[in-house]
Amino acid sequence: MKQLPPHFTGEFGHTMDESSSEVEVKVSEDVSLPNTEVAVSDTSPLNTEEVHLTQEELVAKAIAPVKREYLRPRPVRPSSNGAIDVRVSEQKSISSNVVTENKKSKRQLKRERRQEQKSSLHICPEVAKTGTVSSCRYGDNCRFSHDLEAFKAQKPADLEGNCPFASLEKPCPYGVACRFSGSHKDGAPAETLGVQKMSYEMNGLNKDVQKLLWKNKMCFSRADAQLKCLGLSGQAKSKSKTIETKNESDQDVLNGSIVCHEDNDKEVGDSDKATDCTPEVPSEQDMDVQSDDLRPQKKAKIPVDENCCFSEVDNGSTLSGNDFEENNVKSEAETKPSDTFLTETDMSLKLHPREKKLIDFGGKLYLAPLTTVGNLPFRRVCRVLGADITCGEMAMCTNLLQGQASEWALLRRHSSEDLFGVQICGAYPDTIARTIDLIDRECTVDFIDINMGCPIDIVVNRGAGSSLLTKPMRMKSIIQAASGTVDTPITVKVRTAYFEGKNRIDSLISDIGQWGATAVTIHGRSRQQRYSKLANWDYIYQCTRKAPDSLQVLGNGDVFSHLDWNNHKSDCPELSTCMIARGALIKPWIFTEIKEQRHWDISSTERLNILKDFAHFGLEHWGSDNKGVETTRHFLLEWLSYTHRYIPVGLLDVIPQKLNWRAPSYFGRNDLETLMASESAADWIRISEMLLGKVPAGFTFAPKHKSNAYDSAENG
Repeated sequence: MKQLPPHFTGEFGHTMDESSSEVEVKVSEDVSLPNTEVAVSDTSPLNTEEVHLTQEELVAKAIAPVKREYLRPRPVRPSSNGAIDVRVSEQKSISSNVVTENKKSKRQLKRERRQEQKSSLHICPEVAKTGTVSSCRYGDNCRFSHDLEAFKAQKPADLEGNCPFASLEKPCPYGVACRFSGSHKDGAPAETLGVQKMSYEMNGLNKDVQKLLWKNKMCFSRADAQLKCLGLSGQAKSKSKTIETKNESDQDVLNGSIVCHEDNDKEVGDSDKATDCTPEVPSEQDMDVQSDDLRPQKKAKIPVDENCCFSEVDNGSTLSGNDFEENNVKSEAETKPSDTFLTETDMSLKLHPREKKLIDFGGKLYLAPLTTVGNLPFRRVCRVLGADITCGEMAMCTNLLQGQASEWALLRRHSSEDLFGVQICGAYPDTIARTIDLIDRECTVDFIDINMGCPIDIVVNRGAGSSLLTKPMRMKSIIQAASGTVDTPITVKVRTAYFEGKNRIDSLISDIGQWGATAVTIHGRSRQQRYSKLANWDYIYQCTRKAPDSLQVLGNGDVFSHLDWNNHKSDCPELSTCMIARGALIKPWIFTEIKEQRHWDISSTERLNILKDFAHFGLEHWGSDNKGVETTRHFLLEWLSYTHRYIPVGLLDVIPQKLNWRAPSYFGRNDLETLMASESAADWIRISEMLLGKVPAGFTFAPKHKSNAYDSAENG
């Protein structure tokens, strides 16, 4: 058996021999690891292929050429995530059986939710903030518990360190519920050394707007006018008539577009959490139960653009239903003869696409919109490390138009994000136009990106994402409707094609600019290819050279070092910039490497400090109470499921590392570096415990994202 490097003998306390069945990774002196051990089965020998092949042969087989003195036997585990995945699968099977046997009604679930809210686990936010029961203005009608003593008795132990809100002048908004309440002093966080510049978040969902969206009474005047100019309003009316004939209990359609039901975990921002004490009113989750009371009475003969257009006064108030109907009938009778004239006049006064507000992507470091992991705290980390442009996670248009708080949380923006955009996904022009109209009014964004390349089945099956690549006329209608509705720059993200070998973006690239898009990002893979094989940058260059001068083209795919960035920019000077996606997930300091033009052999301590920043930003964003801590832990673990793929520069025979390289099993230069290279979810949990304390009893985790195989069976 191959011996460990000499410096491991002292740190691990022993060397491995042939009879040893497991390796106990102990805590090094310079890093405060938790007092736990990782048992690794070590019965398999070193991979002879990795040992005897030359560096060139390893690279040709996409195996990372790690220096031989750091290689170790491959660990043998029951699954990629150890016993945790086993527990998860067992729990899923048990829960599925329970659901089958005892399926609960919505009324029962609602009653249980309210009972849970009344338990001591859910203390009233106002009472927790002030520490006095009388501070809640709702008194006994409050839907949360007011029992401070019972809450303190079951509250987990405080975490080490200072409250994440210690840099602000105001007291901690979570009060006694804060997991760092021991550092509070006289109602304010202790050790407020030099108040930092106020950081804040924007683009929250206004409650009044949310109620209008729930009742389908929101006005989309600009979007409807643009759809009428393009001759698309008739399609919206016909879709609405079809919808109205269906049973209300089966309505999964909003404004002519199918609702995307997703069970995936969404980033829940502050708007999704109860930061204010409210009386016992129907919550967002209860809207389905009382949908009949909240939805307006539908009239079969009233078209969509008239039914949803409630005139809004500048101060935010709205007309009542009867007044609106009377005024609407009068105005319709008065303006009907001159509709054609007004349309022509409005068209002549519209801005030419070249006169609109533009955004220059040239040479800027662009962090791609990333599902789940591309949350606000992660974007803050990337901003600190050098990212110039950030974009929120992909949000479904239908969910935004329904006022779902979890979907609106994806649009949140931090004050440190200087150049920020949001990405939306929809299947129909009217849905996307109204969403863009709403975002432009309610949010502060620099650009809006339309996703036409998402390969996920649940999106594609509803006619959105990369499914639009097979419908060029639908693409035209969407881009024209979006760009004509608002002055905010509209960008588009596409793939090379739907099926591999049938590239078609090069034939549409000139039209995309004429339709009104400011920029287009081309991911050098087809939908069928998913994320397998390498991105086709030659085809990206071909499309870039065919693009008109007014359209900026961005490339995306496999950028993992400053050399990749330099090569793409030098091979095609017409390329505006490169979008960085998985490279930033695995090593977010890639932005620093590109700006400083160097290979950063980052130490494990420096990597841990980056994770500490994420934890701090996460507690600021999701909250420092118990729920916020566990939400932060969840998204940290999702991120760690990517970061373990990074191989330190000092351990490689050939640099830089490529994104498609498979890493052999190896030891790091210290215990922490070895722990960070582990593929086991149990070790990721250990890292989270170093930053956020012990996990709750019965805690399990399975990563949401898994590698996508080549999709040949499904798509031919």
